[in-house]
Amino acid sequence: MSDIQIRTEGRADRITLTRPKALNALTYAMCTAIEEALDRWRNDDSVALVLLDAEGDKAFCAGGDIAEMYRTGTAGDYDYARRFWRDEYRLNAKLADYPKPIVAFLQGFTMGGGVGLGGHVSHRITGESSQIAMPECGIGFVPDVGGTYRLARAPGRLGAYLGLTAARMGPGDAIHAGFADSFVPEARWPDLKAGLVRSGDPDAIAAQSDTPPDSPLAAAQPKIDADFAGTDLPAILDRLKASGTPLAQQALKAMGRNAPLSMATTLRMLDCLGPDATIRDALELEYRVSHRIMEQGDFPEGIRAAIIDKDRSPRWRHGADSVPAGAVEALLAPLGPDTLTLEED
Repeated sequence: MSDIQIRTEGRADRITLTRPKALNALTYAMCTAIEEALDRWRNDDSVALVLLDAEGDKAFCAGGDIAEMYRTGTAGDYDYARRFWRDEYRLNAKLADYPKPIVAFLQGFTMGGGVGLGGHVSHRITGESSQIAMPECGIGFVPDVGGTYRLARAPGRLGAYLGLTAARMGPGDAIHAGFADSFVPEARWPDLKAGLVRSGDPDAIAAQSDTPPDSPLAAAQPKIDADFAGTDLPAILDRLKASGTPLAQQALKAMGRNAPLSMATTLRMLDCLGPDATIRDALELEYRVSHRIMEQGDFPEGIRAAIIDKDRSPRWRHGADSVPAGAVEALLAPLGPDTLTLEED
């Protein structure tokens, strides 16, 4: 497959995304190929770890390839998107629970589906160019691919801030928020990869790691915790308006572009995921929204405005101060027989 390279080198099984011109956006076929490789390698004792990287310097993976979801969904076919999400979420769970170390190199943009691919593995490496985010509320969706699991576990109210604003995290912020583990200057990446292939020992990462850059979000944590407390979207917006700080102004600007129903639903999802929640709990909750989002949410309109017509003028269903509680609960209601099981069909 031209979009992905899968092979074994030395003591490492390797997966490389090869769509740099598309910012390595993840297609359905790529998800399937990665899962098949992981299943094939799981019990191969001759190989010690999996190395996950991508071509190009702009992105590890900037998200999922969603244009086909729009085409099929607006034609009334919701099965394609639901199947994509079911299979992608199963892959996310396998990556998180894989019995061998998986080392991911997260250069450039790592967003949405890229977080699902590289954000749950055992060793997540950032570099100077890393920009990690969950931008789904901007296209009328919610953080998914296990993103709500990461957001719910972030310190204080940082998860709410990141989910509602789609703020991009540099390496220091990503490590502080729990979306990455270590910082290795990118000039050292070729030598580190070669060493991992040769030895199969992820302990080699520590020898190449540096102290990460400072985290602006860590410094702003007390203010973020105060402004983003609770699950009431209008109340959060009121506190941000009253705050007047540069961070609050930036947050308001970002949230003003996003779908209010998506933001309100995201807040409720993070509230549902308590301290004992697993990534599988998060994926099951996310799939409740995914299963319904084409019919009951703003996702088709968000894709239209951002990807299809590119007018950047989405017409959302609700205003930020008028999202019905019933609309949120309808998206999050149990699915009954359609519940995500993370088992292969």
